Amino acid sequence: MPLGACSGQPGPQAWAALVCTALNPWRSEIDTLTSRTQQQMTTKTTPGQAKENLARLFDGAATASEEARRDVERAGVPDVDKGDEIAQGFIGSLAGIRDAYGHARNGIQALATSPAKAFYAEVSKVVERLTAEYEESSLDTKTLESIELRQAFDSLPECQ
Repeated sequence: MPLGACSGQPGPQAWAALVCTALNPWRSEIDTLTSRTQQQMTTKTTPGQAKENLARLFDGAATASEEARRDVERAGVPDVDKGDEIAQGFIGSLAGIRDAYGHARNGIQALATSPAKAFYAEVSKVVERLTAEYEESSLDTKTLESIELRQAFDSLPECQ
């Protein structure tokens, strides 16, 4: 019987499958929201409309990130060396991304919409901060210290 079955922790393949299953809808949602945000930055709308739309988009991204974080947390700890550290890295990364989107939402909501030129300049600053915070928290499965997990992530169809 595999060690994971005795420990109550999912083995590398099972854990990677759970994590990828949690992250796939999140990635898709983030991609969609990022595209919509870029459209908002280039579409001619009133500052009030842009503010409302961007706040809603960033709120959606924060919500999607929290849902992914909870799903990864539910996956438990993989039965590999430093499994707890790896699981916490994923959870912490998603929490950081959730927080980055929350900060962006709050930053947009705090902006005055007039004068329009100043509003859009401030929106750019909020988006720059979001990008920096997002990059600081981004997930990178290539840096996993577990050979078993790296192999699982590389081999599972749900992780491609």
